[in-house]
Amino acid sequence: MSRTHPFSPRALAARAGAAGLALLAPWCLAQEATLGRNLAATCATCHGTNGQSRGEVPSLAGVPAERLVAALAGYKSGALTGTVMHQIARGYTDEQIALIAAWLAAMPPKP
Repeated sequence: MSRTHPFSPRALAARAGAAGLALLAPWCLAQEATLGRNLAATCATCHGTNGQSRGEVPSLAGVPAERLVAALAGYKSGALTGTVMHQIARGYTDEQIALIAAWLAAMPPKP
């Protein structure tokens, strides 16, 4: 097994790549949160701003992400029925559903 010199171009490139990824990680997380917020904005019409409903439609703010993902997956597959949720859920990828669920779960529940 050969060892690479710590200052070889290969070792320096590997360190630079790792440092770049470390610097990029917070930006990626922020972008995911922003995307989750933007995707969840479509829920506001029925479920209220930030998932805090003012009517008979259930509030989604503060609901555990796992529960929201399961419900949306059920609507998407047709296992659950709703007035429009089965149509809406089909428009999202599983990754988008996870982002929406994470953002709504992070919102403070309706008082």
